[in-house]
Amino acid sequence: MSQSLIEKLKQFKVIPVIQINRVEQAVPLAKTLVENGLPVAEVTFRTDAAAEAIRLMREACPTLCIGAGTVLNAEQVDRAQAAGAEFIVAPGLNPNTVRYCQEKGIVVVPGVNNPSQIEQALELGLNFLKFFPAEASGGLNMVKSLLAPYVDVSLMPTGGIGKANIRDYLAVERVLCCGGTWMVAPQLIDNGDWEEVGRLVREAVALVRD
Repeated sequence: MSQSLIEKLKQFKVIPVIQINRVEQAVPLAKTLVENGLPVAEVTFRTDAAAEAIRLMREACPTLCIGAGTVLNAEQVDRAQAAGAEFIVAPGLNPNTVRYCQEKGIVVVPGVNNPSQIEQALELGLNFLKFFPAEASGGLNMVKSLLAPYVDVSLMPTGGIGKANIRDYLAVERVLCCGGTWMVAPQLIDNGDWEEVGRLVREAVALVRD
């Protein structure tokens, strides 16, 4: 695990989790994130546009920290890395995918929501993990319960996190950042409402600022 990348994500505090349906949305979205103070994106592999969107975002905004989300297998890892993704995020813990990322030299953040999965991750040499789906898996109480016995583990809760609860999550020691979709809702992206996305991004940045 690249400590420098973890520190970068920790600095952002909130990671926009983005579904891009059409590649032409990629560049204006990347510029909106950068120009409004949140130069980071997790582009999910839920659509066919994901890899090309990452490539276009990387070209348009070289300073943007871009990861690929919802990565399920080695083939998607290859496509994400070739497009310029700096890190891989998975919804679950697939040891094969984790090992493949490690072989390819790309940071991977797999999803966990119970002690057994955390111990599997530790066996694989990982201690920065995605807690997913956060709210559906017990929310803050579960986060605190999981972190207590695993003193070297840090989490990135994602799923059901928004303006109303993100500060509560970030107040927990070793919750380094949270994934969120509210400032990059698919409908806003599909409508090309970059002004509203920018406003929500600025609001998010202010919300998580110390």
